[in-house]
Amino acid sequence: MTDPLLAFDKLLGNTLQWFVRSHHSRRLRRIGWERALEPPGGELWAAGDPPPRSGCSLEMLIDGAEALPRLAAELRKARSHVHLAGWFVSPYFALARDPVRVELRTLLAELAERIPVRVLLWAGSPLPLFRPDRDDVEGVSHALTFGTKIQVARDQLERPMHCHHEKVAVIDDRVAFVGGIDLTTYAGDRYDTQAHEARGTVGWHDAACLLRGPVVGDVAQHFRLRWHDVTGKDLPPPKRQRRAGEVEVQAVRTVPEHVYESLPGDFRILEAYTRALRSAQRLVYLENQFFWSSEIAQILRDKVVRPPSDDFRLVLVLPADPNDGGDDTRGQLADLIERDDGAGRVLACTLRALGELGPCPVYVHAKIGIVDDRWLTLGSANLNEHSLFNDTELNVVTCDEDLARTTRLRLWSEHLEQPEAAVAGDPVRVVDELWKPIAEEQYERRAAGQPPTHRLCLLPGVSRRTRRVLGPLQGLLVDG
Repeated sequence: MTDPLLAFDKLLGNTLQWFVRSHHSRRLRRIGWERALEPPGGELWAAGDPPPRSGCSLEMLIDGAEALPRLAAELRKARSHVHLAGWFVSPYFALARDPVRVELRTLLAELAERIPVRVLLWAGSPLPLFRPDRDDVEGVSHALTFGTKIQVARDQLERPMHCHHEKVAVIDDRVAFVGGIDLTTYAGDRYDTQAHEARGTVGWHDAACLLRGPVVGDVAQHFRLRWHDVTGKDLPPPKRQRRAGEVEVQAVRTVPEHVYESLPGDFRILEAYTRALRSAQRLVYLENQFFWSSEIAQILRDKVVRPPSDDFRLVLVLPADPNDGGDDTRGQLADLIERDDGAGRVLACTLRALGELGPCPVYVHAKIGIVDDRWLTLGSANLNEHSLFNDTELNVVTCDEDLARTTRLRLWSEHLEQPEAAVAGDPVRVVDELWKPIAEEQYERRAAGQPPTHRLCLLPGVSRRTRRVLGPLQGLLVDG
């Protein structure tokens, strides 16, 4: 028998989602960005500038213990300048810990004695109801600059209720780091290994990439634009980079309208996801902190209802307890599960750290999308309306099939606790024969109060009976 309250909740939630999508469509149409939701042609690359850059290299760095020491090593090589942009940083955050501890402030201060070091931070929430707030960031700025030559600018040109969320490092215009890793211990220590051994507190799964070649100039130019509009100071044009590899890479971003004078708006992360997800034939693999973009969910619902092939699969890896939007995510997933109608095309999982101090949740903070092993994106953008419409974000995209597949195999090897050779077969078979049985068994153990024996688990609290209204209501009231 249908629960009338749940039926009403579902109806109201679906209606609110329609209003949210209609509002976003009108908003983009007013500023000439309707292509972000209805991109023309069959290209996987986003249209416009900057275009895909050939002659690049893109090195995936998975989890903090791999990425952060590499950042420290490249910073030590700096010869002309260092530019960092972040949501928030901790001055005494350790980029490297073994055998020698290397703290962010100490390293930047040493560099600033001989070259310009510029740090661009979100100014923090203007309301103390949200963290970090203005006082938090003022304290960080003071800690970085007091007694050093580090230059810090605080960007408060945000839309109301939103932030500057990208995580970028540009060194000498020679290399750039783009990804999801914040240089902080706020809400969790980002330095974690791929083994994710329980440490008595929340674990952390994240990713970044190290870029070389012409795409570095696009990342550098983005920082230059933001620095100018925040400080009023011009930086030298980015240095032109020679070929550094055989990978074609495109920088895509979210910059909402009416924030920067130099840029009327840019929504190419949304456009990139829209193009790729609509093209999907067999596999969509997503790692993200959130999953409550109504536009993205609608595309995936269409795929589930009218699958492009009999063996189409959608796999999502999400945190069990996100710091925001848990009801939003579960409502969207419940809709997908209902539309799937028992066909087994949709699998939503989370991760746990095991060991003597566990089990502990692993906070999934990576923002990675892989489609059919032919399209890969990673960066700072979550799959929510904040990242796709309202916060500043930076991602990179590549259509390099070898890199997309290699990245997927590395991630699947980590999450399934199997050697890459064991997960290298047909991805649909691996989903059905490894992902599903492991995740379902661990979920059953959890429900029975038994200790976990594997890192992977079905995302708890999701069913076709999950409430639907809270996510779209927040989108309607907050995201604009």
